[in-house]
Amino acid sequence: MFTGMHNRGYYLRPDRPLLFSRPPVPAVIHVQGLIFVAPAALIDGKARAAQLSVSITESAAELFETHGIRPGLAVVIVGDDPASKVYVRNKQQTAETCGFHSVQHALAADSSQESVLALLTELNADPAIHGILVQLPLPDHLDEQLITQSVAPEKDVDGFHFQNIGKLTAGQTEGAFVPCTPAGCMLMIEDQLGKDLSGLNAVIIGRSNIVGKPLASLLLKANATVTITHSRTSDLPAVCRNADILVAAVGRPNMVKGEWIKPGAIVIDVGINRIQVSEGGKIKTKLTGDVDFEEVSKVAGAITPVPGGVGPMTIAMLMANTVASAKRAANISD
Repeated sequence: MFTGMHNRGYYLRPDRPLLFSRPPVPAVIHVQGLIFVAPAALIDGKARAAQLSVSITESAAELFETHGIRPGLAVVIVGDDPASKVYVRNKQQTAETCGFHSVQHALAADSSQESVLALLTELNADPAIHGILVQLPLPDHLDEQLITQSVAPEKDVDGFHFQNIGKLTAGQTEGAFVPCTPAGCMLMIEDQLGKDLSGLNAVIIGRSNIVGKPLASLLLKANATVTITHSRTSDLPAVCRNADILVAAVGRPNMVKGEWIKPGAIVIDVGINRIQVSEGGKIKTKLTGDVDFEEVSKVAGAITPVPGGVGPMTIAMLMANTVASAKRAANISD
């Protein structure tokens, strides 16, 4: 069961023992004069998300049994982007597994902006819907900012509304929603290092509004010393080598190399890139992150894989936000 909304206000979490108190340095093993370095510990986001899903399901069931409220999540997808369809299907399946009222609105790629906004107005007013998610990217003719800002802040379980972003930036996370990917990353970091990151250097590669900037706010709130890097950063590898916590969220396959990593660092790979590889004489599509896993895992203390790392946690945090929204709508405290 959930222990209740964390006093930082950005996610629900069950009790869980810490795996490490500080960055775990890879084990160095000496055998007959030879030196072997043990690989990094795997941060299994899929298993962690499954653990969260159990607690979310129990919380949703208790909410229905006690108050007759079923958390409602509406997903809006515009167009036929194959990757977006996969993401939406995964989110809908998870919502149904958790016992939510789950609805999907699939609109044609040529849908007008007015029709999308009209649907959001309808969902904003629907008391059975507690969370609204607009799947990105949107077709080019639609104004992404206008549409995401048209979701009611109290139903913005993606955490993209300026009201929620502003609260997070100001450190006033109580009653706000944090973007799901940063919330999931932060939970995995805390699992490794604890809630107080005082004295630790965190480096984020990528300054997006969806991951980089909100994650920086969360890390600052946990007392880490935070550096956000980007395409104009000078000598990026040197900056990364100072990181006890390194988060890659830039969308460039296998960019982060082993020589960039401080021994024992915690590495969170947010990137999900599709690349073409040759296997058995055939060209296949493979998912890979922004981090060169083979190289980095030889230096880091712990690392998330791709797939199976950040992705499942993002969906789990979306479900947690939806349960929290349902409780807030009914003025139910934890």
